[in-house]
Amino acid sequence: MGAAEEGVEPGAQDDVEHGVEEERDDIGHEAQEAQGEDREFLSLERELSLLMRRARASSGEMARQVHPDLEPAAYGLLVCLDDSGPQRATDLAAFIGVGKATMSRQLRALEELGLVAREPDPADGRAWLIRLTPDGRTRFRTVRAARRAQYVRRLASWERTEVSELARLLGRLNASADT
Repeated sequence: MGAAEEGVEPGAQDDVEHGVEEERDDIGHEAQEAQGEDREFLSLERELSLLMRRARASSGEMARQVHPDLEPAAYGLLVCLDDSGPQRATDLAAFIGVGKATMSRQLRALEELGLVAREPDPADGRAWLIRLTPDGRTRFRTVRAARRAQYVRRLASWERTEVSELARLLGRLNASADT
């Protein structure tokens, strides 16, 4: 459909398109100036965005490998429980960064799948601890070992010191997000 057919005066469409191009040029120029000042942070943003997108997809795949009905967000709870042992629901919620209701729903789903169980807290009879069931631990560790093997293959050309440095820097980044 031409400019006249759209109800735009002949020649006016060129002005609109030209104005858009000028605006893009202005934005492009501003972005180039910002890149000069913050090139490292723009690069960091781009790489982290890609990493997070891949991590979300990977987390969903790993969750399904543990159990076909496991929500991807719940995979992190299994990591925490395997690394730290039995935990109170409030501690898990704080670690993951979700509210009490969300944590309750996720734990109920994990219980229904037979991956976690509740047990009385020996330090406080009013509280409950969440722990991995033997089946949950076996399923989780099988998937985790496969993931670790995948990292080893992907980073085979890296020096161990580089892998260690990456882990250290990511740990530092994660710690700064907590403050």
